[in-house]
Amino acid sequence: MVKTIEWVNGKVRMLDQSRLPVSVSYVTCKDYIKVAEGIKKLWIRGAPAIGIAAAMGVALGAQKIKANNFERFYKALQPVFSAILSTRPTAVNIEWAVNRLKNLLMSNRNLSIPKLKSLLIEEANKILVEDIEINKAIGRWGAQFIKDGDTVITHCNAGSLATGGYGTATAPMRVAVEQGKKIKVIADETRPVLQGARLTAWELMKDGIPVTLITDNSAAALMKRGEINLAIVGTDRTARNGDVANKIGTYSLAILCKEHGIPFYVAAPLSSIDFSIPSGEFIPIEERNGKEVTHISGCRIAPHGVKVRNLAFDVTPAKYVTAIITEKGAFSPKDLHKLQRSNTGLNSIRIKQKGPCRWK
Repeated sequence: MVKTIEWVNGKVRMLDQSRLPVSVSYVTCKDYIKVAEGIKKLWIRGAPAIGIAAAMGVALGAQKIKANNFERFYKALQPVFSAILSTRPTAVNIEWAVNRLKNLLMSNRNLSIPKLKSLLIEEANKILVEDIEINKAIGRWGAQFIKDGDTVITHCNAGSLATGGYGTATAPMRVAVEQGKKIKVIADETRPVLQGARLTAWELMKDGIPVTLITDNSAAALMKRGEINLAIVGTDRTARNGDVANKIGTYSLAILCKEHGIPFYVAAPLSSIDFSIPSGEFIPIEERNGKEVTHISGCRIAPHGVKVRNLAFDVTPAKYVTAIITEKGAFSPKDLHKLQRSNTGLNSIRIKQKGPCRWK
């Protein structure tokens, strides 16, 4: 797997995903402002990955602060927190990561400033390592829903490029292949930024997993022909009731699955579940520059002056979700609230097995 982001020699090195699949190039960020720019401009994207970037951005910003006591150090970090938190509003992982580092600082406020700076780097790298293990756990839980010979459809990119490695939505596919199952993947192109075409198709091909690229509006026709067995997508923020915010077009895919009797699964690490909001109505939806719609690879495809609405995400109501797959197991949306304590560190969630599935 290509490394999405890493801490190297006191700097943050991230893969510039805006250039894929034409070229594989990296950006070296020497300060937190560059990290924030990378998140905004989609050099790095995907909820878990930008959570990691947020943590590394804070750690990077802390290194240049000159302060002789905790109060001054923490105060000087406020612009760093603000810059990182303002990058992308929909994905909750950024706020989660920043709050995790804030809590770390408050819990160790009696330590020296050099030690605190070192702790921030260690924690950011820890988040990266944890994310990969979390994704593998999601893969183990999710693979049980994939049968030998199945064709899985996915939307946008929730693969290794969207995470620290291994992926969320692609994790069950990877594990299924490791188990010897012969599967196929259908990737929606995912307009307007084409993450499915540029990223998901690219990384699955790199991994030797059979993938077919389709236009977003082809899914229904393939479902009607019986060529799709299940859907697995990622999430940028999931509400307490199981409503799921993900890349624009996910909602329509879920409706199509419901109409055709196809299971619709969401791969959601606990860090992407926002237990503070009761439903998807409270999830802020990012609207991006209209040029993403009017242009492809710098070439205009729409008339000058046309009005554009460019919603980056939509919210899929919980009633369309078959199960939400987390690192603690797979749950029906109505039982998602039972995981709330896990989001603060509980590691003892137990899931009873009923038949071939381990979700309630």
